[in-house]
Amino acid sequence: MGKDFTKRQIEVSSIQELTAMFGSFDENVKIIEEQTGVVIKAQDSTIQIEGADEDVKAACDVLAQLQEMLRNNHAIEKERIHYAIELAREGNAEMISKIMSDVVLVTHRGKQIKPKTVRQQSYVKKMEKDTIVFSVGPAGTGKTYLAMAMAVLALKNKEVSRIILTRPAVEAGEKLGFLPGDLQNKVDPYLRPLYDALYDMMGAEKYQSLSEKGIIEVAPMAYMRGRTLNDAFVILDEAQNTTKEQMKMFLTRLGEGSKMVITGDITQRDLPDGKVSGLSDAIEVLKDVEDIGVVFLTAQDVVRHNLVRSIVKAYDKREKKDQYRQSQGKQQHKG
Repeated sequence: MGKDFTKRQIEVSSIQELTAMFGSFDENVKIIEEQTGVVIKAQDSTIQIEGADEDVKAACDVLAQLQEMLRNNHAIEKERIHYAIELAREGNAEMISKIMSDVVLVTHRGKQIKPKTVRQQSYVKKMEKDTIVFSVGPAGTGKTYLAMAMAVLALKNKEVSRIILTRPAVEAGEKLGFLPGDLQNKVDPYLRPLYDALYDMMGAEKYQSLSEKGIIEVAPMAYMRGRTLNDAFVILDEAQNTTKEQMKMFLTRLGEGSKMVITGDITQRDLPDGKVSGLSDAIEVLKDVEDIGVVFLTAQDVVRHNLVRSIVKAYDKREKKDQYRQSQGKQQHKG
């Protein structure tokens, strides 16, 4: 049996709203047509959608959300349209406008930082609620950026008196010895993404001032040993590169009035062969401990260029194939 075809329409309030919904050179509509297989046309004050029943429903839901976003003065981004279509296929298109209303932080340039996916929104809620939060996912899912926005917000609201950002320098390996300068200078290149995010949120001058006062500290993980981190928002980035011992050391630095967010991508380990990642181990050990939250982000949560999402999905697909081949090979060997 073939698909049932149908036609639906959406009323618009003005030609300006219609133009904004369609996007520059109709790019928004083209994305929806390509992703759903429908045909979308403008006629007077209506948008006509034709195609298979389920495709038309998804397209209408997405267009309705774009309309809602515009009426709430939210910008329409192409990446949001791709995600809205995925949610519409799941029957959850209305989540897009709900997510858009959650503003975590406004940067020094007036840019709003907000969750862009359902799981990112869940991540923000967990950081608000839990004392320790683990965030695991591929590059581009906003793990570190959202954590840093929450840290800056906590500092602004006087919920903490300082921010501490750290990374293991494991990926540097023996190369640290060949880099010029003292230890801080040697690890700075590995901490650069953290500096960049802070500059983006508060400006270089403000960061420099707070850094000189010790209110913001960006340091390699080795500097955490032997300390108790009180009244601080502490972020451990690239945590997949910690050993079990390092992770235990870090987690037990937690002091009164502090929060910890641990981020990482367990598929991108730089540890020596045979070493278990402290991130994977901690999630397993602490999964039932109260006041510790865990969020798993996926390729669907990639908020960089849409091509990055496709790249992540392609690598995930290849990794699953490799794992399947390895499991088949082991079964044949046993046989």
